[in-house]
Amino acid sequence: MRKHRIAVIPGDGIGLEVIEAGKKVLEELAEKSGEIQFDFKDFDWSSKRYLEQGHYIPEGGLDELKTFDAIYFGAVGSQEVPDHVSLWDLRLAICQGFDQYANVRPARVLPGVTSRLQGADKIDWVIVRENSEGEYSGNGGRVHQGLPDEIGTEVSIFSRKGVERIHRFAFELAMTRPRKKLLLVTKSNAQRHGMVLWDQIFFEVARDFPEVEIQRELVDAVTTRMVLKPETMDVIVATNLHADIISDLAAALSGSLGIAPTANLNPERTFPSMFEPIHGSAFDIAGQGIANPIGAFWTAVMMLEHLGEETSARRLMDAIEAVTRSELHARDLGGAATTAEITDAVCQHIDEQMRAKTATG
Repeated sequence: MRKHRIAVIPGDGIGLEVIEAGKKVLEELAEKSGEIQFDFKDFDWSSKRYLEQGHYIPEGGLDELKTFDAIYFGAVGSQEVPDHVSLWDLRLAICQGFDQYANVRPARVLPGVTSRLQGADKIDWVIVRENSEGEYSGNGGRVHQGLPDEIGTEVSIFSRKGVERIHRFAFELAMTRPRKKLLLVTKSNAQRHGMVLWDQIFFEVARDFPEVEIQRELVDAVTTRMVLKPETMDVIVATNLHADIISDLAAALSGSLGIAPTANLNPERTFPSMFEPIHGSAFDIAGQGIANPIGAFWTAVMMLEHLGEETSARRLMDAIEAVTRSELHARDLGGAATTAEITDAVCQHIDEQMRAKTATG
């Protein structure tokens, strides 16, 4: 039996609810298959902890986190803690500390899900987001605070190393896709230094992947293309800020933020990678039992794939799609199902799959 040690950080808001649901379906998958086992350890790194103890991550916390095979993360964000504090002190502390430089966000319309976009069935994208530098490098500062001439600077960092490795990752991913297409998102017409380097390195790396069809698009034009010509895109590579924005648009066009997954990957596996749904803490519905757990389940699929458990990943994705196809939807998709009802339905489909497998030998 293959065992995987998973660090679980539910965090804030609905993160606690959907990650608990995710653990339940993973445990069901492990129990029914008899092939894998998960050793979960929960970490109470949250805004509640920050307010009580003054920190999200205790001393030595990242060193302990290094020992796990993967990290299953919920959300961070609280009305009582400034957003830049919660983000930088928890999620980004892990992503940057563990060099999880490739953020991968797939987007497609699941069976039974209705999008407001006509032709949304043509959406089948993977957005690759540079996750370690760019606009979110943290380089900058404020001077003359509180005075009329106060200045705040936010300096985008584009290093040859950082840019080349994300482009190479995106090309390698595009090679695994049937269409083998890669779209470069840029704003080098206005940002004439870092983003010109971003473009230049892309075309340098492209020479190593002649099989991949490449295109280049300005970020503002990409938003219209996502709506008007979704079928023209496949794999998309963009900077930290640009991909952050367009991936939320991609999730909305696919039906809802509640169904969208994310992987924060350290491709070299020097550190564990982290997997999270993209919806955030959504404290307006937290504690009501109505959060959509599908994003957390699809995120678990990506975690299984990263762990080399392709069969289990496929079984879980089949169960997710069976439930969405049945139109058992949470409120964000126009339904009335609770978190628990959707979770139980996914577990039931996993059980049915394994019974059918046993019956057919």
